[in-house]
Amino acid sequence: MSKDFDVVVYGATGFTGRLVAEYLDNEYGSDLKWAMAGRSLDKLKSVRDEMGVSDAVELIVANSDKPETLADMASRTKVVITTVGPYQLYGEPLVKACVEAGTDYVDLCGEPAWMVDIIDRYDAAAKKSGARIVLSCGFDSIPFDLGVYFLQQHAIKKTGKPSPKVRGRVRKMKGTFSGGTAASFMETMKRAQKQPEILNWLKDPFALTPNFEGPKQPHGAKPIHEDDLGSWSAPFIMASINTKNVHRSNALLGHKYGEDFVYDEMMFTSPGEQGEQIAQGIAKGNAFGDNPPKPGEGPSKQERETGFYDVLFIAETDSGKMMASVKGDKDPGYGSTSKMISEAALALVKDVPHSQTGGGVYTSAPAMGDALIKRLQEHAGLTFAMESS
Repeated sequence: MSKDFDVVVYGATGFTGRLVAEYLDNEYGSDLKWAMAGRSLDKLKSVRDEMGVSDAVELIVANSDKPETLADMASRTKVVITTVGPYQLYGEPLVKACVEAGTDYVDLCGEPAWMVDIIDRYDAAAKKSGARIVLSCGFDSIPFDLGVYFLQQHAIKKTGKPSPKVRGRVRKMKGTFSGGTAASFMETMKRAQKQPEILNWLKDPFALTPNFEGPKQPHGAKPIHEDDLGSWSAPFIMASINTKNVHRSNALLGHKYGEDFVYDEMMFTSPGEQGEQIAQGIAKGNAFGDNPPKPGEGPSKQERETGFYDVLFIAETDSGKMMASVKGDKDPGYGSTSKMISEAALALVKDVPHSQTGGGVYTSAPAMGDALIKRLQEHAGLTFAMESS
């Protein structure tokens, strides 16, 4: 059955949703059949006019409180981009609608407990309907998930087998976490007070790989000095979600990285006593600060434009270390994230046929892999590079 749209942006009047709509309009314009969706038609019109988007871009009123509106929206498009979080509060009705319609779906979720629920409740149904439900298509976790995938591809090509151990290290980063990320974290903590088992899910690196548990993983909760890298490393707040997604990708790829695969993430500080002090401060501090942005708030355009990130991946192989990097040219939480989720959606629509993947609850590497890496480099300001091989 033909669809009215390639892409619908759900949450287009929110801060991140606006950035997604702006990116699609600027990068693809009339070459793409897309629509903007949200709760208020008046607000949608206002946002469309403010951004100078063509009147040809249709506006769709849809609301998680009215499942029938979500079902209608899902039936009309090939893929839905949703920026409406926290997903544990607002996300499930849209997942359900997309699964039932056989429509692809991408989100920015970094909420492991909710993701456990979605895998449990919808993976089998999505496989049956053909819907590809791809979670975590922003800074958490595309650069990390695809960075490991990219490096392992090279390891297999060079040595004939994957690396059994990879370290992800945030080398440099300028920018802020999104208000949605902070709100999602707080909602997860609230839920954990009512459901103590959630704390176990948060700690478990294999929480998203039902019926599989690999070897013990580094916890990454305390500063360490990495002699071989010449730097102190501190805990990285997003490691908890990224590591889970990397292990889910490995499982969905048929354990392409091996069933004994070990992966951890931290962030570099610097060498010497100063690096140790910074790392200790990060370990004790509040990663979101005293006044984190709220959903709907975010940095100025200048702050987004001057942001960046640089993540190093180090693989241990029989022939020595192999290193790769993933870099982004905008602030991670907003500017780069809005481009990544857009290209993830377009990779599903234009590059990866359903016959290649089938339906299910996915992460980015098994769903889109090389096609998404290509798109991100050609359109979204990311670079994937081998630094030593």
